[in-house]
Amino acid sequence: MNILPETEKEKMLSGKLYHSQDKQLVEERLQAALLLKKLNETPDNEKKLRSRLIKQILPNAKFPVWVRSPFYCDYGSNIITGENVFFNFNCVVLDVMPVTIGSRTLFGPNVQLYTAAHPENHEVRAKNLEFAKPITIGEDVWIGGGVIICPGVTIGNFAVIGAGSVVTKNIPADVVAAGNPCKVIRAVKR
Repeated sequence: MNILPETEKEKMLSGKLYHSQDKQLVEERLQAALLLKKLNETPDNEKKLRSRLIKQILPNAKFPVWVRSPFYCDYGSNIITGENVFFNFNCVVLDVMPVTIGSRTLFGPNVQLYTAAHPENHEVRAKNLEFAKPITIGEDVWIGGGVIICPGVTIGNFAVIGAGSVVTKNIPADVVAAGNPCKVIRAVKR
């Protein structure tokens, strides 16, 4: 049996070490960056153009999705959303692996979602090798301003993450969590 070698993109999407400067990956990031530049320069009153650009940048999003500019991501194609997701100003999504976001989830300004990670070993890092872990955020979640969500984190449905938190571990459903590192504070009031 003749097995074809994995591409760097296949390695990236499977969580393996991959070469971040691979020609295909560099080109895909460039195309996303060019679309993001157009989006970030398009005023809010040009709704049709903004909607068309958002659909190009986030082809795996269910609409409506609201994106306030500026917005940044690596690829866009690895961001999977439900309906009525809202990204406030200056959100950053390093979508090296899938970032899955449930319907009606809200992101405050300056939220950062990082799937990208780097090896601890400096010799491996020096070879431009990196890896990633997916992020999953449930439905009806509220992420406060300035929150950082680290690689591999899952946040359950109806959770609230307090502003300025650094989420390094999974957060269950139906809780309010905050801090650095982010910890559960209490159950969500119903």
